[in-house]
Amino acid sequence: MRSEWTLKPLASLAQEVTVGYVGPMADEYVAEGVPFLRSLNVSPFEINTNDLKFVTPEFHSKIKKSALQPGDVVIVRTGKPGTCAVIPEWLPDANCSDLVIARCGPELRPRFLCYWVNSVAAHHISSHLVGAVQQHFNVGAAKTMLVACPSLAEQDQIVSILGALDDRIALLRETNATLEAIAQALFKSWFVDFDPVRARQQGLAPEGMDEATAALFPDGFEESELGLVPKGWQSTTLAEVGFRHGGTIQTGPFGSQLHASDYVDSGVPVVMPKDIQYRRVMTGSIARVSSHDADRLGRHKLQRGDIVFSRRGDVERHALIGERETGWLCGTGCLLVRPGSRWPSPTFLSMTLDAPRARSWLVQHAVGATMPNLNTGILGSVPVLLPTVDVLQLFEEVISVTEEQRNHNASTMETLATLRDTLLPRLISGQ
Repeated sequence: MRSEWTLKPLASLAQEVTVGYVGPMADEYVAEGVPFLRSLNVSPFEINTNDLKFVTPEFHSKIKKSALQPGDVVIVRTGKPGTCAVIPEWLPDANCSDLVIARCGPELRPRFLCYWVNSVAAHHISSHLVGAVQQHFNVGAAKTMLVACPSLAEQDQIVSILGALDDRIALLRETNATLEAIAQALFKSWFVDFDPVRARQQGLAPEGMDEATAALFPDGFEESELGLVPKGWQSTTLAEVGFRHGGTIQTGPFGSQLHASDYVDSGVPVVMPKDIQYRRVMTGSIARVSSHDADRLGRHKLQRGDIVFSRRGDVERHALIGERETGWLCGTGCLLVRPGSRWPSPTFLSMTLDAPRARSWLVQHAVGATMPNLNTGILGSVPVLLPTVDVLQLFEEVISVTEEQRNHNASTMETLATLRDTLLPRLISGQ
């Protein structure tokens, strides 16, 4: 098949190849408006909403050249040049910077182009990079990039196979977002808004609770270091939680303990800050070491219920460790929080540390003029409102079903992504 495919410059297959807006943006961002994509919002095969920015409709109209529409193919210019995705239907109106925009002509399916760029063309893009300080992929290189042009029927066959996998991955990701929203709503109701306590204070039955469950919550409030909190709940710190329950907070291995030369293609995964998203460990680009090195660094091996924090940069991010990650390593650039074997609810602690109050506290107390940094002392000082053991156990029991389903879905997504990545080069090369 591949020998029969014609290679053509992208410019000859696209209605238009242009570039995202180039110019200062700091003063243009607003809280709500037209979505404005940057390179960090483009992952292989998908658009993500990580730290998504917005601009006013007026500014969007002013920079029409970089306006996006569903079906456009966007390619990252800097950072990870060549990373490519198709603008989805849920982004009917958007704009961008730092992206090459390709609007396909009648001979080329957008999704086929996306698969081509992410697989075959990506390793060729390095030869088209320009710039002495920060290399980038420019519009001129994009226009001359050679793209396979099989028949539309063949493109559709390839897209139907790979697209089915990606569509399933997207559905599981949406399901996990829904499950997380449900978990966050329950956490907020119980531990931020104190809905069961307020209901009991008014002599009402808390919504959705039987009498025995409601009785686990106090019926009033008292003053504390954290303000007005439910009676009997304690104001403490993360370090004190660990101390009471046999836990600890420690720094990941130093660079002198784990060198770049220690990483191998297959082995024990090492969790780095880049692998942490949505309170979970993502394995798309995770590093690995041999079992010998993992044993050598045994004190950094992860256990179920551990929490791994990014130590520098985006210090608000952390991942809750589950069964899958047990035995993996906490990597350089991370802090390991181990609540202790007697701690009843890892999920509660994870969601407490992910709540706006804790995230703001971490940002405010991080040190470093150039890049925010955490240390064990700062992380251990995070304020924690500690409910009674009965309430913690109840929360873990209720929420564990949701957490297990999210973990199962995440594992399935990784399996499907591995299958797609295995099939991709064979399909796209005509094999």
